[in-house]
Amino acid sequence: MRLHKLLALVVGATYLSVQTARAAEIEGVQFADRYRWQETELRLNGVGVLRYRVFIKGYAAAFYLGEQAAPSQALDRVPRRLEIEYFWSIPAERLSEAMFAGIARNVDARTFESLKQTIQQFSTLYEDVEPGDRYAITYIPGVGTELALNGEPKGLIEGDDFSAALFSIWLGEKALDAALRERLLAAG
Repeated sequence: MRLHKLLALVVGATYLSVQTARAAEIEGVQFADRYRWQETELRLNGVGVLRYRVFIKGYAAAFYLGEQAAPSQALDRVPRRLEIEYFWSIPAERLSEAMFAGIARNVDARTFESLKQTIQQFSTLYEDVEPGDRYAITYIPGVGTELALNGEPKGLIEGDDFSAALFSIWLGEKALDAALRERLLAAG
């Protein structure tokens, strides 16, 4: 009888841990609840969909933060990650153009000018995407910002200022889409 109770507790605990480790899903796209980069653990903060003209879905995105970071610190010197899964084909050139425009919209002219060479360097990492492809941008303080496509690292760029400017495209005051920004920063 005791063995049955113990087994029931183990099965129940396993069920609960599986339930809390479930991936988040939005528009059929799944995102893990956690991401680990070397020794740094990041937790899922929020997910959302970028929409054009209300009905057209551009991509699904998930934003991750370091264990101790709050959403209000999203652009501070804290570990963060943004995963974007695309619903449409987009050429690398368009991704690069959008990055330049998004950063320019969110930083002052002096900052943009000081980051221009780094932005250009990062833009060379982009490749064309097809529906279902997923870019991940991961920033680790003291290490830099890594761009990966479908889990394959494309390059790493150093600089805290660059990372904050890059993530401001989605999380800054003049983010690409205010509704997406709110969903990504809405913890829980």
